[in-house]
Amino acid sequence: EVQLVESGGGLVQPGGSLRLACAASGFTFSLNAMGWIRQAPGKGLEWVSSVWTGGSTYYGDSVKGRFTVSRDDAKNTMYLQMNSLKPDDTGVYFCALARRWPATTPEDFNYRGQGTQVTVSS
Repeated sequence: EVQLVESGGGLVQPGGSLRLACAASGFTFSLNAMGWIRQAPGKGLEWVSSVWTGGSTYYGDSVKGRFTVSRDDAKNTMYLQMNSLKPDDTGVYFCALARRWPATTPEDFNYRGQGTQVTVSS
């Protein structure tokens, strides 16, 4: 059974940083592309970032230059380092398993975790 468990969310002031983690189990992590999807209050799902098995990374325009996705295959864990956070980054962040590549829309993922709340506010 695929399990994805996010952690690291919280309340941060604008301009601050957070690091999210996603612990994966139930599948061969190193052979699968992964990504992050978020949902702002009252809005639909938005693709944030993806990381390929070889480490290649992709980012949505709204986070490019501020967020960094990475993976540690030895620990079956993916990370999202978020810097220069803005109020518009507020939302629930989901770790997701890609079902095809490139994975640049929410529909390109077939599993996601329960999510972790990120709130950017002064």
